[in-house]
Amino acid sequence: MIVILKIVAGLAAVLFCVKLYVVHTTKRCTNCVSLIGKTVVVTGANTGIGFQSALEFAKRGARVILACRNQEKADIAREEIVQRTQNTNVEVKIVDFSSLASVEKCAKDISDSEARVDILVNNAGVGGTRNKSTDDGLQILMQINYFGPFLFTILLLDRLKQAPNARIINVSSILAKEGKIDVTNLNSYAGQIATYSNSKLCNIFFTTELARRLKDTNVSAFSLHPGAIRTEIFRRVKGVRKLILDAVSALYFKSPEEGAQTIIYTATEQGLEKYSGRHFEECAVVPGYPSALDHDLATSVWKRTCDILDVDGDVTDNQENGFVKA
Repeated sequence: MIVILKIVAGLAAVLFCVKLYVVHTTKRCTNCVSLIGKTVVVTGANTGIGFQSALEFAKRGARVILACRNQEKADIAREEIVQRTQNTNVEVKIVDFSSLASVEKCAKDISDSEARVDILVNNAGVGGTRNKSTDDGLQILMQINYFGPFLFTILLLDRLKQAPNARIINVSSILAKEGKIDVTNLNSYAGQIATYSNSKLCNIFFTTELARRLKDTNVSAFSLHPGAIRTEIFRRVKGVRKLILDAVSALYFKSPEEGAQTIIYTATEQGLEKYSGRHFEECAVVPGYPSALDHDLATSVWKRTCDILDVDGDVTDNQENGFVKA
């Protein structure tokens, strides 16, 4: 009995230390940069860190476009943002990243309605999905987390280039450290966690390669790990794993408002252009993950992705909508 009590006490002490670590390492964006006159697009903006980011951008006076899959939930999010900020310049655009046609339509809608886009936050994502192919013939998690945002960004480059100082922010994850990319099987399923890790590593490769290709333009690109957050991203996880995940997240994960801080920081902090292509955590640039340092692999992933999506990867071209079909 004494041994069991000691084990329980030791476990409680460890969990308490973990909680203290999370509390004391969580950083906040402290600048007061105004976004009046700026247009910001946030994907997955009806909930979680996407909503909190959009809310903050609206508070700062931006025109905010909520790019969401569900019309009803997006409308509710818009109403709340307008009510809390008194900024009525908030619009909803519908996009389902599991459909490339939907991605193309949303990008066209934005390109038709906006003279420029100053900030694009690729936040929408999914976790805990089983192996399934979309109507586009792509693995669903890879398409929602990577292929869809890649295409969305390429299609909006023309509008981003119209801004004097545009930023692309790709929400990745620390799980990218565990990613293992096989370019010849980029669209493959390796299990729930492994595929999620691969999609997030692809987000980082996309960021570094995009920044390299846009180095002589006015567009910067950043990737980031927002932290472990209490969001709905793993709502599809079921059973015992779901119960454990819910219990751990309730006690030790960041709130969505806390998790949005690095997004807000990379979108607004002045002077970050010199860090284009770099990765951020806790409102600071950090060394690249070992899994993400292979520049040749990043280039190969870019080329393979362009082949899969049938787009021309020469982003320096001034083509309408920022791309041409291969």
